[in-house]
Amino acid sequence: MKIKFPFRVLLPILLLTAIGFLVMGYHPGAEDDAIYLSAIKAHLNPALFPHDAAFFQLQMRTSFFDTLMANFVQGSGIPLAWAALLWQLITIFLILLACWSIVSQIFEEETARWAGVAMVTALFTLPVAGTALFILDQYLHPRGPATALILFAISRILADKRWQAAPLLLVAFLIHPLMGALGISFSCVLSLTQSEALRVQLQQLRSRWIPEGATPIAMTIPFGWVFDPPSQTWLDAFHRGHAFRLYQWEWYEWLGAIAPLFLFWIVVQLARRRGENKLANFATAICFYGLFQLAVAMVIQGPEAPIGLSTLEPMRYLHLIYIFLALLGGAYLGRYLLKASLWRWAIFLLIVNGGMFLGQRELFASSTHVELPTTPHTNAWLQAFDWIRQSTPVDAYFALGPRYMAAPDEDHHSFRALAERSQLADSVKDTSVVTKVPELAPIWKEQIDAQAGWNQFKLNDFERLKSEFGVDWVVVHSPATAGLVCRWHNESLSVCMIP
Repeated sequence: MKIKFPFRVLLPILLLTAIGFLVMGYHPGAEDDAIYLSAIKAHLNPALFPHDAAFFQLQMRTSFFDTLMANFVQGSGIPLAWAALLWQLITIFLILLACWSIVSQIFEEETARWAGVAMVTALFTLPVAGTALFILDQYLHPRGPATALILFAISRILADKRWQAAPLLLVAFLIHPLMGALGISFSCVLSLTQSEALRVQLQQLRSRWIPEGATPIAMTIPFGWVFDPPSQTWLDAFHRGHAFRLYQWEWYEWLGAIAPLFLFWIVVQLARRRGENKLANFATAICFYGLFQLAVAMVIQGPEAPIGLSTLEPMRYLHLIYIFLALLGGAYLGRYLLKASLWRWAIFLLIVNGGMFLGQRELFASSTHVELPTTPHTNAWLQAFDWIRQSTPVDAYFALGPRYMAAPDEDHHSFRALAERSQLADSVKDTSVVTKVPELAPIWKEQIDAQAGWNQFKLNDFERLKSEFGVDWVVVHSPATAGLVCRWHNESLSVCMIP
């Protein structure tokens, strides 16, 4: 089946792109953009970050994303802020177009197709179980373009044009190795389930070993032994975030990982009964992919596994599954409930988009919902970062406290990425970097320990930071500590020099 994208498809996809962008918001420099945006800026201006570039450059060793973006900015002449915005919009458009291509091959009804794509649009910022991921981030993350390429590769496999998928998966891997590897894994499973011979063998295996009406959970029983809790020694050595400690996930996070497999198993049964073999094969591939990756994750993150394996973040396989969950869930909603009813569609779009919009406003409560390059900042921290970028020396070295990104009104924006100046290590984003780059651990620990008790710092404490690390600037809450030489302030913060 050859998939075409006529104007009647492209125009609604453009409209949904705008809706998705406005619902999810746009927050460059937030969260993981501390790494990616800083790396791109360092490519464009090597004079930046003379004291702390290792905290983002070492993690970027396996990705070409920062190089590609820097080359695009230099080649196009578009300023980075606008280039990142442009590629965020392109990413949204391509993901939705790829979703349309997939759903068009497995659902005949137009209402089902558009409902599936509309559901993905609304749920871009849906949390993916306990993985600390959204389906799509509120800034340009390499996972976004990689996801678009993976989805197009999956579309090509569904269209029996497997070789067209290979270059797409390769580029996805170069942009984001983890997501590219997971995309290759799913593509292999999907290709196998598309094979008639293998489908017959799988059906025979199912009939022989799995009773009628049994659920996919039966296939996970051989791995039940890894549910044993990890030892405290392992936990003490691990020092990882919650998202990577699978056996410490809450019950609802486990439910978020396992429940989709039951739902896709139900889709397999329904599709078989209706004679929708392509849909059934697609859902079967998702089930096998999910079961295999879950088993791998349970072993890799088990108490006896080497700690280094956990940095592979195996549970992030759920990212693709959640995209398919939204896509197929919306398609079924369109087929059986929405149909061609205008008022049902209106209620559906209002509820899903309105709910996700309100969630994002709560998450970034102190920031403008769409932070365009020309939009004045309402966030006090971002105002400080702007002044620092424009008014301090390029080699200035700052301290902001180890948990500045978690301040109630900071909204997890990165100082490095937005102020474009070096900073002492933090215990929020830099901690996750250290888990992937162990050689940074001694430096990180020394700098974090030196900032202990930050909220009670006096002038002599700041002078100690200057003596030990060369820090010559600080960002502190107003009113500033006596003795600091403050050059700028707003109602909440002061930017000061250490005498």
